[in-house]
Amino acid sequence: MYIVENYTLAVVLTFVTMLCWGSWANTQKLAEKSWRFELFYWDYVIGIVLMSLLFAFTLGSFGDQGRNFLTDLKQADSSNIQKAMLGGVIFNAANILVAAAIAIAGMSVAFPVGIGIALVLGVIINYIATPQGNAIWLFAGVGLVTVAIVIDALAYRKKASQAMKVPTKGIVLSLVGGVMMALFYRFVASSMATDFVHPEAGFLTPYTATIFFSLGILLSNLLFNTILMKKPFEGTPVSYGQYFKGGLKEHLTGILGGMIWCIGMSLSIIAAGKAGFPISYGLGQGATLVAALWGVFIWKEFKGSKGTSGLLTAMFLLFIFGISLIIYAGSH
Repeated sequence: MYIVENYTLAVVLTFVTMLCWGSWANTQKLAEKSWRFELFYWDYVIGIVLMSLLFAFTLGSFGDQGRNFLTDLKQADSSNIQKAMLGGVIFNAANILVAAAIAIAGMSVAFPVGIGIALVLGVIINYIATPQGNAIWLFAGVGLVTVAIVIDALAYRKKASQAMKVPTKGIVLSLVGGVMMALFYRFVASSMATDFVHPEAGFLTPYTATIFFSLGILLSNLLFNTILMKKPFEGTPVSYGQYFKGGLKEHLTGILGGMIWCIGMSLSIIAAGKAGFPISYGLGQGATLVAALWGVFIWKEFKGSKGTSGLLTAMFLLFIFGISLIIYAGSH
């Protein structure tokens, strides 16, 4: 299987993760004019499963190092399979909440609040479990990201007060989803071998872990999204009949979104072999900055809001400095 062999390449892969995790929601924004979020989400999950299979039978099956995917699958311990799948279940619940918040409050709000919280708590959780990297620089970076989240909330509050409409539901969904999002990565990480070149017996390699993680998402979605279709956060209920009446464009847009996200997840845990799980997770969740950039400059979610430009500039700068310190922490 393919294994990352140096820290610099690992950082590059986590930046790709950051771009993927911060950009997939654009497919939701593109689809939302003609396609309900609940229907979009089925295709999104299908996209995650398809991409995990593609990684497993390509990068996970070629090369002389480590265990190839099928060999790893045969020797996997059931407890580690369950951990990876549980990570998928937790992620799915969290992601549904964050994605619903995007539909209600916009990318430039839902991502910095929800995923920003996930970054802070997730780095702490993963560092306690596997303390890799310089703790002072790592948590200094996390601290700057936390301040950036607060500033984003202030910018949002100013925008909302001017519009005379405060979708509190969007903020609440972002907060709850962010806390849950901080937990999923640790379950996946704990199912994996600590040495990818010579993986311990019973533990999973990154490619196998991603497969079971995606299956956890798919199976839990049969429950979570079915409930959401009948009891949506906003709007009227939708049916499976409406899903199957959707056009090719709508379905492909959702599948693309899931594939983009899964590329990020796969590269993140592949990079963790050299960068460590706290660094790899923390850098990937810099997706907050990427999503906020999309929301502000492409989707114009703060257009016409007076007095928010300075706050948004400060938010972006703090995110950049924070992410830079996290990178520095991994090399020292």
